[in-house]
Amino acid sequence: MKNYIFRRTFFDSFVFAYLAMILLVVAGRPTPEQMLNLGQNFLIFVIAMVIGAALSAGLNNSKNPAIHTLGEALFEPAYKKAAKAELPWYKTFSAWQLITFLVVTFVVGLNITKFSLTELLDEDGFAGAVRLFHGLFSPNFEILPKAVLNIIETIFMAFMATTLAIPVAFVLSFFCAKNIMKGPVASTVYMLLRTLLNFTRAIEALIWAIIFSVWVGIGPFSGMLALMIHSIASLAKQYSEMVETVSEGPIEGIQSTGATKLQTVWFAIVPQVILPYISFTVYRWDINVRMATIIGLVGGGGIGTMLIQYQGQAMWPEVGCIILVIAIVVWGMDQASAVIRDALK
Repeated sequence: MKNYIFRRTFFDSFVFAYLAMILLVVAGRPTPEQMLNLGQNFLIFVIAMVIGAALSAGLNNSKNPAIHTLGEALFEPAYKKAAKAELPWYKTFSAWQLITFLVVTFVVGLNITKFSLTELLDEDGFAGAVRLFHGLFSPNFEILPKAVLNIIETIFMAFMATTLAIPVAFVLSFFCAKNIMKGPVASTVYMLLRTLLNFTRAIEALIWAIIFSVWVGIGPFSGMLALMIHSIASLAKQYSEMVETVSEGPIEGIQSTGATKLQTVWFAIVPQVILPYISFTVYRWDINVRMATIIGLVGGGGIGTMLIQYQGQAMWPEVGCIILVIAIVVWGMDQASAVIRDALK
């Protein structure tokens, strides 16, 4: 009960504070110096969150369900939802709170990204884009043998990164699943691992490639290591979320026989998640092939390095040939993974 109230209050206070800060920016039109004053702005945001928390408590303590907040609608327990009378969405405060949040965020996004139809439809810019696309769609096949050799290197980079990541992510996923890691010590391990993996995943593979390029030198090895680290963090998260959604029936059945924790995981949980695991893994290999073309920006090897070389010289027919090779490989892998997933059903 207390957990539900905390989540509801924190969510509502954040939404109210966010909307209040947008309103302050629009009304006050702060200078760039004021916007960069993080300490002052953070204090204002915290004060706004405190006011939002009080507002959340006041609205949700009302006996009228129509004025309950979005946090209440999201986090209230099932028994409370079942006891409430159904109301049309347009008569509820939570629905209008959500609409306001989305509309304000969309308008702010338009402003921050400087969205402009005038620039998009500018005649000179469009003509330049046409010339570029003309080069891309007129590929120079003289570099095809070199592109094929580089895409083979890229595929093996992705394969090795995914293969080496699988066993580590598989083991970590069970330590990152909330339904398994129960108890004070287990919960601490769970929180530490989730935090570490979130931090690792937040660092893009491009940055990892820079780190490993300095560590082991420029080439496919640094690119493979970068993809492997990122794959471990991503797969462990996806695997653990699958573990958290398994049916409790087989687990209770295995536990009733006196099975140990390890036996319960192996015989009750692994059979339920193995097919989604394979599906996620194949998809991750697909992602790694595409990511390998990007880490070539920083010397990560593979066809990405070749792509950046020709792109930097504005040799668009050559770039078109490389893109065609990448597209064919990605399409072929997508078809192959679909066949594999279908065969495993």
